[in-house]
Amino acid sequence: MVHRNRYKTKGLEILFLFPTLLILILFLYYPAWQSIILSFFRSNLFLGTRKFIGLENFQNLFIGPLAPAYYQSMIQTLVFSALVIFPGLLIGLCLANLSASLGKKGRIYRILLIWPYALSPAVAGTVFSFLFNPVTGAVNTLIGTFSSWQPRWLDNPFLAFLLVIIACIWKNIGYNFVFYLAALQNVPQIVYEAGKIDGAGIFKRFFRITLPLVGPVSYFLIFTNLSYTFFEAFGLIDLLTSGGPMGPAPFDNAGLTTLLIYKVFTDGFGGSSNMGFAAAQSVILMTMIGLITWIQFHYGEKKVHYGGE
Repeated sequence: MVHRNRYKTKGLEILFLFPTLLILILFLYYPAWQSIILSFFRSNLFLGTRKFIGLENFQNLFIGPLAPAYYQSMIQTLVFSALVIFPGLLIGLCLANLSASLGKKGRIYRILLIWPYALSPAVAGTVFSFLFNPVTGAVNTLIGTFSSWQPRWLDNPFLAFLLVIIACIWKNIGYNFVFYLAALQNVPQIVYEAGKIDGAGIFKRFFRITLPLVGPVSYFLIFTNLSYTFFEAFGLIDLLTSGGPMGPAPFDNAGLTTLLIYKVFTDGFGGSSNMGFAAAQSVILMTMIGLITWIQFHYGEKKVHYGGE
């Protein structure tokens, strides 16, 4: 017998939901609403000045002297996201496939692959800053055993951009690994056995069987990784490069590792400290994430399934 409703009154249901609703209102909806309001003002955090200017902040983002830096940050964010998401998913899937093939023997490898995700961005950034130190870093020491080339990772714009990408992939590899491992463990072994009988090799089974069957999980991970690159990469960037260094033209309008989320921070708390201008950027960023979330939920039901559905 199925109980449709265990509670006699809706008041009790609302009471149980109240703590969650309170947290959402205080730490999500109210700050978001304040950001929307602030985006119509020119506001200086340190001087305490505030003046209504309408849509001027939004106009300055796309037209005028401040627009090139914003366009560069947007392009860098999209390129950065693509270079983090797709290699990260591929590496996570390959590692999960190898771990699943080991069975119980692969437990120690699973633990080692998961722990980077448990590290805070501060710890992960510190680890990479030591590893890629141009003088005492382990990476340059290893390179020095084979050649005389000693790259200055954080001084070269393109190497710094590459370093942040590597750090973000490494930091998030455990997240992708766990989901792919769970998906692979739900794949019936009879499918692989049928492939072997038909003469399919390792690579053919991977591309013809594994990839299609984990497609729904990949679809889910693309969106969660996109949220990761848009927001959670902030900590690594702040510790490793602080948004810099500046690149050659036409990449000289902003630091090469200045993504949209980091530009919101620098424009709001550094330089002119125009909180209204930063708020306008955050509104556009919220709109982009809202659109991505809508696409995920709208099409996700058709793409994602669980268990034996």
